[in-house]
Amino acid sequence: MRAEDEARIVACIPSLRRYARGLTADREQADDLVQDTLERAWGRFSRWQRRGELRAWMFGIMHNHFIDGLRAQRRQAEYGAEPEVPEIPVRAAQADGLELRDLDRCLQRLPADLREVLLLVAVEEFSYRDAAQVLDVPIGTVMSRLSRARERLAALMARPEEEARPSSRLQSVK
Repeated sequence: MRAEDEARIVACIPSLRRYARGLTADREQADDLVQDTLERAWGRFSRWQRRGELRAWMFGIMHNHFIDGLRAQRRQAEYGAEPEVPEIPVRAAQADGLELRDLDRCLQRLPADLREVLLLVAVEEFSYRDAAQVLDVPIGTVMSRLSRARERLAALMARPEEEARPSSRLQSVK
């Protein structure tokens, strides 16, 4: 591997960290996911063959590794082992810290497929085509998921406290 290629991989680390943090909501798990992604990218670099954007290829590696981890957790849960539940990180005490906490909680309430596409396109600024490549879905699916993710996130952000507790309609019926 050339030094230029190594530099391009290293340049992806901040973006990979942001995406991993959005997927896991846990700093340690995110760091582990980034490290695993980098190990796989370095080990499989010869397979990339410069056919597409390096960053999209690496995000694809991370996405696939994350999904594999979720599947493993489900299998553990089926056999009686309790899966690890990520804790919501504590934000800074500033006023915008509260908004970020609410956004993070609302993001974590989105289904994984919607959250992934929203993070790739809105946060990491991937094109629809590149996001489709990372997620291994058609571009139309990316656009549809993104639209649904934005709608759900807006609804959750409009009333985050109501989404977290049981419906008041059920409590008023006696």
